[in-house]
Amino acid sequence: MSTDAPVRWGIIGPGKIAQTFADGVAHSRGGKLVAIASRNPDKPGLGDNFPGARIVNGYEALLADKDIDAVYIATPHTGHAEWAIKAIRAGKHVLVEKPIALSAYDAEAIYYEAKKAGVFAGEAFMYRVHPQTAKLIELVKSGVIGDIRIIRSSFGFNMGSVNPEHRLFANETAGGGILDVGGYPVSMARLIAGAADGKPFLDPEKVSGVAHLGKTGVDEWASAVLKFPNNIIAEVSCSIMANQDNTLRIIGSEGRIEVKDFWFASGHKGGVGTIEIIKGGATQVIEVKEDRWLYSFEVDAAGDAIRAGAKEFAYPGIGWADSIGNLRVLDQWRATIGLEYEVEKAARRTTNIAGAPVTKGNSVPTRSIPGIAKPASIVTLGFEFFPNFAAASLTLDAFYEAGGNAFDTAYVYGGGKTESIFGDWHTSRKVPREEIVLIGKGAHSPLCYPDMIGKQLDQSLNRLKTDYVDIYFMHRDNTAIPVGEFVDAMDAEVKAGRIRGIFGGSNWTRARFDEAIAYAEKNGKTAPAALSNNFSLAEMLDPIWAGCVAASDDEWKKWLNAKQIPNFAWSSQGRGFFTDRAGRDKQTDEELVRVWYSDRNFGRRDRAIELAQKLGRNPIHIALAYVVAQPFPVIPLIGPRTIAELEDSLSALDIKLTPEQVKWLEG
Repeated sequence: MSTDAPVRWGIIGPGKIAQTFADGVAHSRGGKLVAIASRNPDKPGLGDNFPGARIVNGYEALLADKDIDAVYIATPHTGHAEWAIKAIRAGKHVLVEKPIALSAYDAEAIYYEAKKAGVFAGEAFMYRVHPQTAKLIELVKSGVIGDIRIIRSSFGFNMGSVNPEHRLFANETAGGGILDVGGYPVSMARLIAGAADGKPFLDPEKVSGVAHLGKTGVDEWASAVLKFPNNIIAEVSCSIMANQDNTLRIIGSEGRIEVKDFWFASGHKGGVGTIEIIKGGATQVIEVKEDRWLYSFEVDAAGDAIRAGAKEFAYPGIGWADSIGNLRVLDQWRATIGLEYEVEKAARRTTNIAGAPVTKGNSVPTRSIPGIAKPASIVTLGFEFFPNFAAASLTLDAFYEAGGNAFDTAYVYGGGKTESIFGDWHTSRKVPREEIVLIGKGAHSPLCYPDMIGKQLDQSLNRLKTDYVDIYFMHRDNTAIPVGEFVDAMDAEVKAGRIRGIFGGSNWTRARFDEAIAYAEKNGKTAPAALSNNFSLAEMLDPIWAGCVAASDDEWKKWLNAKQIPNFAWSSQGRGFFTDRAGRDKQTDEELVRVWYSDRNFGRRDRAIELAQKLGRNPIHIALAYVVAQPFPVIPLIGPRTIAELEDSLSALDIKLTPEQVKWLEG
């Protein structure tokens, strides 16, 4: 849009904060309020709160309105991510009332959608774009109070009595202090810690929180301590049932800075804000006079970014990485007090992040695996890194909606959490079990014994909410036990119908696998028919974990080609070796150096970079394409932590390397 055109705003959710934002638009220099979306457009007096704006019947109608450039989302917290993504997909710029989402994982999904759509997306921390904040940063950087050591900040008020129907107390709407107001002191602490280091923000290396959870299950008052890498410690607190002094204190080696109600700056309608510098017995008062309305700064900062074609707020506004980092701290704070909302659990979170039913896609290619009656996606999703169902479901949904149907779980992952998450996912989404290729693993060291297979499979199937797995792997081998005993135990599960496909070994040697096949053939047992060892363009020089086995060297390739045993390969992209993290001059990552650094691997990395440049791709895409292009079946296990990482990995599946390119990459 032109640099002088007003940004035409629409608002979703006509509550109190929406009225406050509308005041900001009315007093901005570059915004115009066009329409308000309401699910109850005939509510008496609704139009009076938004003079001059059209009242639109329903949120979808506003998103379809061609006269709207940008949407301010002011629904309860639980609607932020859904409507932000819907607005973005409708081609609208979005400004979302804080918190932009319930978790950092949800926020990452929002910003990724905005990146793909090429639109602005921002989280509405209005204080961050006010001149008082810029002045505060200037003072910190000037060293007026010496080295920053401690930051104390609070945002707390007292509602007086508990009203379970009020959004602040309702678990159903993700109430409580941490999400509603805790983001303010946390964002300020991260901002100041960053300013002290000459950075836009700084993330803490440790978060420890406490709280009182009331009868409705939300935090009524809570505090946390944040430890930053530069040794600054922040003490933050929030409350909805306790009045606090709401004063920011920045304590340095030579004095302190105090700011009352920093998020309110000079006042809703303008006025004079004060910053006190206290050194010894003297107090210096710096006044920040501003006639403009508080929320007009936010409107104009977003408008300036939109007109300039920027996708996020300029500093000191809260940009994408800053916003995600802030929510990550709130996630950790909630985790330490055990606060998970019911709306984050499988029983309530039954749709994807955009509020739509989860349906299977077809963009991920499939392949036939001997012994498996149904086609399997050519990559398998592993997801043991996620803290809870809400986080994992984003990636599970996206993988399935892309056409992925193969999933890797294990008895030991997260003490059973991965299995439980998958069970909750496929049942809450009503995904047909016959469409899924499900991998289970058990008998991990030190409990790598034949009698553990059945016992652990009992628990696994219960967690997975199914009565069988399609593929089963012994997670480790125990060469002190005759291999026949393991084959007998797995064969018994095949005959019992609890393994309805194939089984094999994860981290097994060729000799042990051959011995197992020979035993099965001699004794009329089901033979192992699958492997799950490391396989990558970069050869693993030293086991990542004790007992791990790599199958990437030349002798393994000959064996795999001769046997045509499918290998469900873990760490198939070299665990970061083909990204910017690695390099001959980068020796800071102990695991990368120990496991992957060799002249031969760097030669392969150099060739992957060269081929990637020719194809207009990234080296990590070439690494994945190499694995898929083998003349024997290799099914890579991928472990993306975000939807962006998932889609980036899946984008490599359209690269079809020739046998000559595969040989050239190997050198």
